[in-house]
Amino acid sequence: MTPVVCPAYLPNIIYCSWLLVQNKVFFGEDTHFQKQTFRNRTEICGPNGRLKLTIPIVHSKSEKHQKENEVLIANTTDWQKHHWKSICTAYRSSPFFEFYEADLAHFYEKKATHLMDFNLALIQKTMELIETPFSFEIVGWDEKKYQRMDFLINAKKMSNDKLGHYTQVFENKNGFLGNLSILDVLFNLGPETPSYLKKQAEILF
Repeated sequence: MTPVVCPAYLPNIIYCSWLLVQNKVFFGEDTHFQKQTFRNRTEICGPNGRLKLTIPIVHSKSEKHQKENEVLIANTTDWQKHHWKSICTAYRSSPFFEFYEADLAHFYEKKATHLMDFNLALIQKTMELIETPFSFEIVGWDEKKYQRMDFLINAKKMSNDKLGHYTQVFENKNGFLGNLSILDVLFNLGPETPSYLKKQAEILF
């Protein structure tokens, strides 16, 4: 069966390692949105350890049946400004932040409305920045054709014990933190990011 995944917000290392070894990625647009997942949250390495960044969403009365492509971002607070400020604080001193800053900053300057579209645009940009071919298709759910890869976005069940080490900005203070957002690898390893992700994929998948 063909694997199908939901677009995640600035996906973590395990998620991106999986993406990297797919000939083509299939994103489901009409599976049901679930809480406690990486659909609308990511984790970066802040000065005080793991820092969760969550995109607020508009809560529908029928949220249990809300489809991925229907989820709207709640812009009642300036969450984009907060997220970008947190990213800058966390990675301003990293080796490669300045090389990618301009490519990512505009995502936090223009108002975003649909969660799925926002996530997909960030994933596309990330794959472009690490200079990795990326082919994808948005599909409707069909249990006879597709297999849901929910483990890639489940925030509670993700294990990172097998992930390889690399140098992080606040490692001397916090120790090594595994399976953070792809931004953590990108800003710390730069052009070596694809090589790192491929090694993790060989171990994990």
